[in-house]
Amino acid sequence: MTITQEAPPGAFISSAADPEKNLPINDTKTGNENTDYDDERVSTTSPRTGNGGVLNRARDIGLKVVRFGRVEVRGIAPIPLKERTVTRTINVFTLWWSMNINILGITFGILGTLIYGLSLRDSALIILFFTLLTTLLPAYLATWGPKLGMRQLVQARYSFGRYIVSIPVFLNLATMTGFCIIIVIVGGQCLSAVADGTLSVNVGIIIIAVLGMLISFCGFNTLHMYERFAWIPAIIAIVVAVGCGGQGLKQQAVPEGPPTPRQVLSFGMIVASYMIPWADLSSDFTTYISPEASSFKVFIYSYLGLAVPTITLMTLGAAIGGAIPNVPEWQTGYDNTLVGGVLAAMLAPAGGFGKFLVVLLAFTLLGNLAATSYSITLNFQMLFPILFKVPRYLFALAFTAILIPVGIVTAVNFFVNLENFVALIAYWCAAFLGVVLIDHVVLRKADCINGYDVDAWNDSKRLPLGVAALTACVLSFGLVVPCMDQVWWVGPIAERTGDLGFELAFVVSALLYLPLRWVEKRFSGR
Repeated sequence: MTITQEAPPGAFISSAADPEKNLPINDTKTGNENTDYDDERVSTTSPRTGNGGVLNRARDIGLKVVRFGRVEVRGIAPIPLKERTVTRTINVFTLWWSMNINILGITFGILGTLIYGLSLRDSALIILFFTLLTTLLPAYLATWGPKLGMRQLVQARYSFGRYIVSIPVFLNLATMTGFCIIIVIVGGQCLSAVADGTLSVNVGIIIIAVLGMLISFCGFNTLHMYERFAWIPAIIAIVVAVGCGGQGLKQQAVPEGPPTPRQVLSFGMIVASYMIPWADLSSDFTTYISPEASSFKVFIYSYLGLAVPTITLMTLGAAIGGAIPNVPEWQTGYDNTLVGGVLAAMLAPAGGFGKFLVVLLAFTLLGNLAATSYSITLNFQMLFPILFKVPRYLFALAFTAILIPVGIVTAVNFFVNLENFVALIAYWCAAFLGVVLIDHVVLRKADCINGYDVDAWNDSKRLPLGVAALTACVLSFGLVVPCMDQVWWVGPIAERTGDLGFELAFVVSALLYLPLRWVEKRFSGR
């Protein structure tokens, strides 16, 4: 299928379109036509004289690049009904599937056996249970995109308000940026391991970051087209790696004793932290799907596309982590370049072909990186009102400029930074999702048609204040903090039970939101 068959008519610039209006050049606008989306388009009619000549020429060059690459120019504005035309709901499955068929899941799985000291069996059971449970959230929220045409955190304005939503947007930006940093580091480690030290991890990080930026720059259509095929070489490389290292995988380290509740819940929180953040951007990838599409299919495709590869690859990672102490070559590779070194050691029997596959494994991360970066470019526009006027694709460039130096610095103590970062994600995400879900299911009766005034998406006077949502999230941490089990803080309840923070954040924030929203609506009238 070609790009043009899936491209919504107003979402991309082509050689026959006016980039200012997102309409064919010979189309005109009447004075009564809706202009909600005009703020995000760049005018092409300014004069080319005076001091602005150089800037105008630079802008014209940029627009030619945008036209040539069929770059998505639409930002966070809701997708009009006439542009939600994609009917291939299987695309949802291929997108999620491809984003998760990579070595990031292996990296997280290694934590269970190597860091938390669990057996392979116990790690696999924890991965299975927590993945099946937490995947329900992103899969359900993905069904809202076709009905509302809204990006996920734009929809959150209907509970957090026009301005207070900037707080979860900022936290989501930090979360997704953290995941992108993990991705570029793991990819850089793989490229460095293949080069036997002639290519530094830092250079590998730059290569992965730039390639991911190129895909996210172009937007929705390019992303879906890439994800449709990217998983095929990824599957081949992973299967060959397992085949080459199969004997080593049998040499599992024996845990010191049966798993404790703290071990189980702490690793369970790591698994949840991997999965739950997808819910904060689920509908970003389904907004162009026709509202007539089956919500059940969107849910099932999302659930399977997320859960199946995650469970499989995390379990493989747990098996690798359990074998590292007993396989000297793997331990040496791990000591040198961590995950990349282990994979290179596993594929060493395949010689030059094995090195090629390690490079391929590094590139499997691009699907995840590009999709996450795509959502980050949209989140930038939501952060502050003035950023709404900046074209989405420019944020792809700015984000890459931030990602590279931060990734290089973080790579020095990778697993320590990974554990500390992931530990914080699930808490705020769970509190946020508790509010958004209870608002949608209880107060709006899960009705995307009549429950939302879509035209009010950017009108602060017609949206809730957001005080109730923020207060519910903040107050929930009064119970979350005593239940946190981290390196830098162990709460009194967590000392006995293990980490229950994200579970309580979700439940308590949802319960607090209902009465607080009633009070807010009574005093504000909206």
